[in-house]
Order: sequence, then C-alpha cells, then structure tokens
Amino acid sequence: MGSSDIVKFESLSPAEFFRRNREIAGFSNPTRAVYQTIRELVENSLDATETFKILPSIKIFVDYVDQSRNWVSIYVEDNGIGIPGDEIPNVFGRVFYSSKYRIKQHRGIFGLGAKMVVLYAQSTTNTPILVRSAPLKSDVIYEYQLMIDIARNEPIIVSQRTLENKYGWHGTAIRVVLEGDWSKAKRRVEEYIRRTAMVAPYAEFIIRGPDNDVMRIPRVTIKMPEPPKEGLPHPKSVDVEMIKQMIQKNPDMSLLEFLAENFDGVGETIARTFLEFAGYPPDMPVGKLANDELVNFVVKMREFNGWRRPRADWLSPIGEDILAEGVKFVLKPEVVFTVTRKPSSYMGNPFIVEAALAWGGSIEPSDKPIIYRFANKVPLIYDEGNDVIRKVVDEIDWSQYKVKFPAPLAIVVHICSTKIPYVSAGKEAIADVPEIESEVRNAVREVARKLRLYITRKEKEQELLMKYAIFSMYAEEVAGSLSYVTKADIEELRSSINALIKEKLKIERIEDLINNNKDASSEGS
Repeated sequence: MGSSDIVKFESLSPAEFFRRNREIAGFSNPTRAVYQTIRELVENSLDATETFKILPSIKIFVDYVDQSRNWVSIYVEDNGIGIPGDEIPNVFGRVFYSSKYRIKQHRGIFGLGAKMVVLYAQSTTNTPILVRSAPLKSDVIYEYQLMIDIARNEPIIVSQRTLENKYGWHGTAIRVVLEGDWSKAKRRVEEYIRRTAMVAPYAEFIIRGPDNDVMRIPRVTIKMPEPPKEGLPHPKSVDVEMIKQMIQKNPDMSLLEFLAENFDGVGETIARTFLEFAGYPPDMPVGKLANDELVNFVVKMREFNGWRRPRADWLSPIGEDILAEGVKFVLKPEVVFTVTRKPSSYMGNPFIVEAALAWGGSIEPSDKPIIYRFANKVPLIYDEGNDVIRKVVDEIDWSQYKVKFPAPLAIVVHICSTKIPYVSAGKEAIADVPEIESEVRNAVREVARKLRLYITRKEKEQELLMKYAIFSMYAEEVAGSLSYVTKADIEELRSSINALIKEKLKIERIEDLINNNKDASSEGS
C-alpha cells in the first residue's frame, strides 16, 4: 500500500464546521445571506430589549460598499442592555458562546447567529465586524473590530478602544461588510420586519436601503409581554449526558437532594415516590450510580408518570390583546379574533400556542388561508410546506365555519417553548410533534368558531337590511296613498309606518345596523 492510500484523519473546530457548511444556518447564497444577517441581528436586538422590559427601537441601514462585487454593508443598532466590554470578543468571535443556553424562551437557540454573520463576512469579503456597545448606565462605549480564528474557534481582536459615552446611550450597534444581493433580498427583509412588527407591536423599526428608501414601522402600543424567567430542566426532558454533567458538580449529593434541587416541579414527596418506583434508596450518593444504573435511572425518569407538568414561567407568550393590536396594524383586516391556549408540554418541554384569525378588510381573497407562522416571536418565512402549521390549516374543513374560497382569510400561529422542535438547523419550519399539532389545531378551530359566529351575525344583519330596504320602498307608496284617502299628515304616516317596520324586524336603530356592517373590527377584536 502506497503512502497515497493511507486514510488521513483530522478534526474540525466548530467555527470551521459552520464555515464549510454555512447553508445549514441559512447562509446558502448572497440573497439569503442578507436576509439571514438582518434576521439574526434583529433577533438579538429584540432579546436584548424585551427581556429587560425596554421598548425596542431598532435601526437597520444597508449600503453598497462595492456594487460591482456585490459587497454590502449592514448596520443594526438597538437600545438594549448592551454587552460588557470584556465579553464582546467572545460573544462575536467564539462559536457556541452565548447567553442563550439557559432554560427559558429565547429567539435564538444555538448561540450561533452573530458568529455565523462574522464567518460569512470573513469568507466573502475578509473584513472584520465592527461592534459598539454600552451597558446600561455605562460611562463609556466599547468599540471592537473582530474576526474569528477559525482553526481555534477564538476571537481575533483587530482593534479596540473605548469612547466617552457623552449622551448616556445604551445598546449595541453592529456593522458588517459581506457579499450580498440587496435588490433580491429587499422584499424578503421588509416582509420579515413587517411580520416581526405583527407580534411585537411595541417595537419601532427604521430600515434605510442603499437608495435612501426608508421604511418606518411605528410603535403602536407600549404594552409588552412579561419576560420569561429562568427555569430548571423537567425530569422527562433529560438524557444520560445531561445527568452525568449535573452529577459532576456535586457527586456527594443524595439522590433525594439531587432530584429535589435540580429539576422543575420536583419536591421531596415526589422525589421519594419516584425513587421507590425506580428502586433506588433516597440517601444513595448520586455519584455512586454506575454506567448501567445511570442509563436505567434516566429511563425510569422518562417512564415515571408522577411528575408535575412543566411550568410555563419560562415562557413569554405575546398575549391576546397585544397580538390583536399587531395583526390589526399590519394586516388592516375587517375583524380579528385571537386566543392564547393554556400551557402544554412535549417530552418535558413546556409550550404555548397562540392564534389569530384576520378576516376581510385589506386582506386579498385567496384560494386557501394565508398563513403567518411564528416560533418564539420569530417569523418563519421559508419552508412553509414542511411546517406542521401548514398541515393543520390545510386539513381543516373551512366550510364548517362558513368560509367559501376564494376568501379574505389570514391565520397567524405563534408557538413559544423552551425548545422549539425545528425540522432543521435553518429554523424555518416546525416539526410534526403530536402534542404541538393537537394544540395548533385546537387554537385554529377556536378562532374559526368565533369567525363563524361573526359571519352568522353578519348574514342576519344583511337579511334584515334587505327586508328593511324592501319594506321602506313600499312604505313610501303606502304613506302617500293613505294620506290621499284619509287626508292625514304624510310625515306622521311615514313615521308611524317606519316605527312599525322596525318593531316587526326587531330593529331599534337602523343607523347602528348600517354602521355595524361598515366596520365591525372593534367589536370582533
């Protein structure tokens, strides 16, 4: 065997893996890269504001750096809590370094987004990312130019300095130069921001493109959802490796203490009941679990049905009122119905499904419902055909709800969870998990029933208006004839006949009925 036949092995750092496989994270081409860059940076900005009850103000500026080579500059600035100066290099220069590895609802889940932006910029333009950030009440603004040492997965600090924070600004501003096609990405980016405003109507956005075309989305409410709290893992959501890591922190802890202190909803009573079920002594040190016992321990945790349901404190649903405000502002429908379902869970992960149904108004009639999908308040724009939400909506018999297509019908579905089951790492479609599918179906049906009642009422009102119009037409002739025969005052006769018509049709004020048919959005919402 010659030396050329020897198989060579090598390792890849996380940074190198994602540089080579950037399409996994959505950076598959210049058009998608612009969209994905803005999406990742905006999501970080929203998490840096909402979580701390700061009303988000986000600026997005896109400029050409070298149009002949499709080099564009993307600048995103927020008014969030900022990043401590010594953390900035790792936050933007080390893959899988993040504040999002906690058990609570986040927009991002992999801690990859901003680093992927840096990797793509390096791979296409070989330029560093510029980061400016000031924490709350900071006297200085930290500025870095950063790249990533791809082989070592470490930040490269190209330059750094501190600036005087004269005006008390706080937040983070990022500028990156990358290869991108803004002309093709523009429509998708604007749609993404528009949809984000639908579920975050308490945020304001300014987007300026290279041609100085400006899109402004104002804040329409100051009401914000409650931010999520940080939680503990649920016993049904663990695996062997997670338990091993937890044991290493305190191997001398008893099994009873280990369960009661490290898991969501587990008190001493439930812990004792489980240990009796699994056949382990409560005072046994957790570090004494041998390999086979450890595997069996995890299996028993999943099999045990005495655990409490996961708490929903780790979640931050939008809320029916805020969701209705956003949908009305963006879609401008005739009527909106919303619902926030009670918390549920899958594999020990809590989740909540919210739905809105928008009807009429500015919504264009189509042959099937228009769907707006969201996961942890993030719009899902690509890969709709593989999403469980599309499947559920298509399976519903809309004729049961008095909907005849083509119809001006839009369905908004938001799923929030500590762990969204995405179909792929691109995070654009939600997998077909039975528990989630059931909750989505129930939520959509609930708002659909409200639409059916609304349409039924509208039909009755239309019928009454038609009858009133017909009776009124003949009433004029009857009043004239009676006045001629009886010599009675024609105005008194008209008034009496109209009063009789309203009494028979059970209409108190015809003006109210007409106005209801013109605009029922406030009542429907």
